Amino acid sequence: MLSEAMTALAAAGGTAVVQAASTDAWAGLRQRLARWLGRGNPQRENAELERLDQTAGELNIAGPAELERVRIRQGAAWQARIETLLESLDDTERAQALEQLSALLGQRIPQGGVSAGQDGQAVGGNVDIRADRGSVAAWSMGNVTLGNPPQPGPPQG
Repeated sequence: MLSEAMTALAAAGGTAVVQAASTDAWAGLRQRLARWLGRGNPQRENAELERLDQTAGELNIAGPAELERVRIRQGAAWQARIETLLESLDDTERAQALEQLSALLGQRIPQGGVSAGQDGQAVGGNVDIRADRGSVAAWSMGNVTLGNPPQPGPPQG
C-alpha cells in the first residue's frame, strides 16, 4: 500500500498528463513520463507513448460538454497506472522512482500531511498574513470569496 504522499504524487502525475495535453509542454512531458513508466524497457516505453497519445487524442476530440468528464477519467487512469507501477517496485526501487517522478513533475515529495501542486502553496497549520502602515498583504486561494457576512437579525435598510 502506498503512503499518502506517494498517492498524492501519483495523482499529480495524472493531473499533469491531462493538463499538458494540447499544450507546448506536452511533447516533453509525454517523452519523460513514457521513459519513466518504461523503466528502461524500450518496448514498454513505446507502449506508454501510444497510451499517452491515445489520451491526448481523447482529450482533443472531446466536446465542451464532455471534456471535464474525460479529463477526470483520464487523470484517474494515469494516477492508477503510476500507483500500480510504484506498488510493483521494492522499497529501494520505489524510493528511486519517487525521486525521479518528483523531478519529472517539478514537485517535491511532501513529508507531512499537506501537499500542493505547481504554483500552489500548502500549509499544515495556521496562516497569519499582516499588513501595516497602509500596505497590502494577500494570499491567493483560488475561487474563494471573502467578505463580511451579513449581521444576524432583521435586514438593515
